[in-house]
Amino acid sequence: MIVVATEDFELYHEAVSALRERGVTFTTVRPGEELPGAANVLVTASDDAVGELPAEVTHIRTTADDVRKAVEEALAVLRGGDRRTVIGVDPGTRPGIAVLSGGMVVAAFQVPLSEAVEAIRREADDAVDPLVRVGDGARLQSAQIVNDLEDVPVELVDETGTTPYLGSGARGMGDVLAAVNIAHLEGERVDSREIEPTAGELQIIKDRSREQSPENRSIDESLARRVAAGELSVEEALEEHRTGGTDDAESVADDEN
Repeated sequence: MIVVATEDFELYHEAVSALRERGVTFTTVRPGEELPGAANVLVTASDDAVGELPAEVTHIRTTADDVRKAVEEALAVLRGGDRRTVIGVDPGTRPGIAVLSGGMVVAAFQVPLSEAVEAIRREADDAVDPLVRVGDGARLQSAQIVNDLEDVPVELVDETGTTPYLGSGARGMGDVLAAVNIAHLEGERVDSREIEPTAGELQIIKDRSREQSPENRSIDESLARRVAAGELSVEEALEEHRTGGTDDAESVADDEN
């Protein structure tokens, strides 16, 4: 059983709400009171006074802002499984992100590529032994995510077969479900991923820049390579193209086609 014992009213409110939302059996006591015999986990604020606890009780100190992670850690203790936090990522222009704790899915997102690393870092911060597993498809996007993730262990996973069949009513869930499957697969530890963009990938970036350009002009290949490497967004490349006065023969030729 999970026990909440805190003088912090905000933490008390958030913890009780989160536990009720998850349908978890729990109880509350005042700090310092004797714990129920069935207690397995004690949740308190960092400054709550806590006496000596039985060896079988896991003590989790948290804040109102981090209560969701504390609840997931408490549930992992109750399940008796691996408490490690694994974050699976299905890369793309809108990556699917799944957060697993003790093998259970505890959170899921789908965000623009520009927000993916921030979302992953937010979930990894203060998590129990975090590990990020990134699918090896969508080469350019996966390389951006891997290269921008510092100070977090990352594995590159063969994502073949991770996208499930989606039945009626499940439209739009494919990337998130693929991220769940990726999180369950062991991969190769990597610190970076270097990708040489193909001519076709560069052309896609140029075409995207033309679609976003008010002047219907595409960026040149050097800027497209920087976009592919994650150094610039398409918007930033277009701005540099304009302010730099770039109008090379290649760009003009592209516009004439």
